[in-house]
Amino acid sequence: MELPQDVVIRRSARRKRTLQARRDGDKIVVVVPATLPVRDYERLVPKLVERVRAREAGGRRRSDAALEQAARRLAKEHASDLDLLPRLATVAWSTRQNRRWGSCTTTTGEIRLSSRLRSMPGWVVDYVLFHELVHLAEPNHSQRFHELVRRYPAHDRAVGFLQGVAHAQTSPDGSWPSEVDETDDPSARGEN
Repeated sequence: MELPQDVVIRRSARRKRTLQARRDGDKIVVVVPATLPVRDYERLVPKLVERVRAREAGGRRRSDAALEQAARRLAKEHASDLDLLPRLATVAWSTRQNRRWGSCTTTTGEIRLSSRLRSMPGWVVDYVLFHELVHLAEPNHSQRFHELVRRYPAHDRAVGFLQGVAHAQTSPDGSWPSEVDETDDPSARGEN
């Protein structure tokens, strides 16, 4: 059986009947019983790997390492001309961001995404991540910044999704969770 380069199989003498697949850095590690017949192995392993990938694509259980890997992929796919990767230091989830979807400290190259994004679709998480990545090239919400962020293919869809979530979180008095300038581009509202 031919496995993708990022999949590692570990046979365990202690494991008797169950299989396990999990992300470990840039690899997907599948642990199988040492006694598992090859025909079962070939049938079950691809399903487990697919389950891990689907969970990550859904944005629900991405680790910080998976976020960093996604940031590198997004920079290469949509902003290779901006040379963002040397400026990127870390990408991490943050439980302290209740008013923003993400933030970027351009002087250190640190990107933080609100843990509220974990339950959102992967393409929304990727949009916010790309938005913050672009700040490494353009530290403000200038016209150039908006032009660069629009390179993300699902830009309009993701902005609409986040606006819908923000609307659903509107307080009973009708105010928004954060200040909004209606004349500004929606992606520049500090919510993403």
